[in-house]
Amino acid sequence: MNPTTCVLILVFVAVRVHVQGAVLKENVKETLFSGWSSRIVGGSQASPSQFPFQASLQSNANTHFCGAFIINNRWVGSAAHCTINRTPDNTRVRVGSIDRTTGGTLFQAAAIRNHPDFNQLDIINDVCTVQTSGIISFSLTVQPIALASNFIGTAAATVSGWGQTSHPGTAPNLLQFINTHTLTNPDCRSRHTAANAALITDTNICAFTQVGQGTCMGDSGGPLVSGGQVIGTVSWGIACAQGRPDVYSRVASFRDWFIANSS
Repeated sequence: MNPTTCVLILVFVAVRVHVQGAVLKENVKETLFSGWSSRIVGGSQASPSQFPFQASLQSNANTHFCGAFIINNRWVGSAAHCTINRTPDNTRVRVGSIDRTTGGTLFQAAAIRNHPDFNQLDIINDVCTVQTSGIISFSLTVQPIALASNFIGTAAATVSGWGQTSHPGTAPNLLQFINTHTLTNPDCRSRHTAANAALITDTNICAFTQVGQGTCMGDSGGPLVSGGQVIGTVSWGIACAQGRPDVYSRVASFRDWFIANSS
């Protein structure tokens, strides 16, 4: 993922963290990254048709800044923090390529719809839809994905994206993925600091495997998939893969909103 496109949310919390060998106990700024805009840490490289629903949100300079997923032949879904300060004129959508820099089809955005109740401080309602300027033609490498309708507790899942492979680090050109597992929300909260746990609501879903694996800057807005459905879209986390669960917007909670705002 591209670190220059990262949106940082700084939250004051009382935690013990190691900074160059020292232990700080009070007024520590723990960095939540909600703008993960570009390789997944500890992941594997995707094959060309493995994730045909994956899309890349890009600037007019063709620079990837967030992930997305194909809803239908005119709309993709992503995270509101990716697009809240953008317009269709400076936003593009690439589909049908595992290379974020080339290939597939690149569309200019025609419309952006951010959830009206998105709150960047509490990171809630972090979903959006982006309309492409032309029809998305489906093929072996381009397909829509179903929106989850059921509340999921624990399940095997996969997340994909072009985020950084380390933090600090660089973004890969080729799509990466991790096989992960979702957590119950109480379990997820117990693995975060009290301040960060308070940000996790029923409209979120969390995933975690182990230290050294997780999403990073540039993965924001990308899909968390289970059972052939998108169940989450990357929202925020602790940079990067340091042992805290990654937090997603729960698609089942926003299914009706996605449907109403993709037509």
